[in-house]
Amino acid sequence: MSHEELVRRYEAGGGQLAAANAEGLAVPPSLQTALLTCMDSRIDTFALFGLKLGEVHVLRNAGGVVTDDVIRSLTISQRKLGTRDVVIVQHTGCGLTMFTDDEFCEELATEVGMRPPWRTHAFRNTALSVRRDMAQLRHDPFLLPQTRVRGFVLDIERFVLDEIHLDD
Repeated sequence: MSHEELVRRYEAGGGQLAAANAEGLAVPPSLQTALLTCMDSRIDTFALFGLKLGEVHVLRNAGGVVTDDVIRSLTISQRKLGTRDVVIVQHTGCGLTMFTDDEFCEELATEVGMRPPWRTHAFRNTALSVRRDMAQLRHDPFLLPQTRVRGFVLDIERFVLDEIHLDD
């Protein structure tokens, strides 16, 4: 689907529908939770968790990984909009498992003549990636000390969640 199709759908009533769905909702998410997941278009976070609009902040990026921008968004979400919990959901078969940071950076450098200033945060083991991201969030100085973090790996074929735990 192209960007023209998105604009067509907006013009066909999408904007009005979105306004009607958001009417009366407060800005802070009612469940005081932020959900970080992959941008994979197959993952419908609202259906997966039975969510309604206005209940959680949804942050998405390639891999559902903790980046500087995720920390920025979570810090604002907590300190200005009252969230307290963070749920991380990465998934099996993620594109970030199919290359390394170095490989991708070298491909870009060859094609455009320079390496990107950012990392891809590619990983081989999804459970390990979730565990590391959970640990990073639990120790981030900008997030509230009482932040509750839970992590999961979603089996993208069966849509089953496997909870990941940090070793204490």
